Amino acid sequence: MSAAPDIGPPPLGPRHWPAWLGIGAMAALARLPWSWQRALGTPLGAVLRTLLGARRRIALRNLELCFPQLDAPAREALLREHFRSLAIGVFEFARAWWGSVDPLRRGIEVEGLEHMAAARAAGRGVIVVSGHFTTLEVCGRLMCDHVPLAGMYRPHAQPAMEWAVRRGRARYAAAMFPKQDVRGAVRHLKRGGLLWYAPDQDPSRGDSVYVPFFGQPAHSLTSTHQLARMSGAAVLVFQHARRADGSYALKLWPAFDEFPSKDATADTARVITAIETMARAAPAQYLWIHRRFKRRPDGTSPYAGKA
Repeated sequence: MSAAPDIGPPPLGPRHWPAWLGIGAMAALARLPWSWQRALGTPLGAVLRTLLGARRRIALRNLELCFPQLDAPAREALLREHFRSLAIGVFEFARAWWGSVDPLRRGIEVEGLEHMAAARAAGRGVIVVSGHFTTLEVCGRLMCDHVPLAGMYRPHAQPAMEWAVRRGRARYAAAMFPKQDVRGAVRHLKRGGLLWYAPDQDPSRGDSVYVPFFGQPAHSLTSTHQLARMSGAAVLVFQHARRADGSYALKLWPAFDEFPSKDATADTARVITAIETMARAAPAQYLWIHRRFKRRPDGTSPYAGKA
């Protein structure tokens, strides 16, 4: 298993000072009582919904596309709940990186660890597929109490933020691989490691195909298929959600049978369908502010005039 990453010294030059002020503020917020953070979710969500106008319009358009059966008031209610979840997620990210998650362990429910044990029994690595939910980071940290997850991630453009987040993740992740470091991730899997990965955003580069997501053609990376093919790793799904009482439900699904197949499109469709299933189970917690359908097979955009 890979050792915790060597993150090197922090960038401390004057050009990084504004970022450090922001990091310090988030680290302070991470130490507020959990009950306060949950209570602040509603007003902070309303503020974010007002300030992030372009993202609000993108989220509403996504809900129109993905939930056509809902009327306008129902979609607006789901939008408000999404921004509340997004606001609570700000505190969850801060706690995962720089605070204590002890209060978040109370009442937690963890299912399916036997599926992970079965997948690892033959000495194989395991690709742990999730999606971009507001609970992504904190639930990944909570799952690290039970299994030694490494992760793939998109590096931050701001060096101070990148250093601070990598340091925070080094407290609980087995390793962290920038998305460009495919060789490192494959080596980790070949050694029997576990790699936590969320392949559900519209990629700017890399091998990709269109597969259905909520009945819409979604431009999606074939990377889960490719990583499994190169490493021989098993693939299973990590479902997670914040429940109404503030506790968390973590669930590992059985490993996919006959994965990878010879058909990268079919394999990618299986992965994206699993993420859709998770999003339907906790619709307010999926990251609807992302332009999931910004590329269409016919070259059109459903977000014209939305951002």
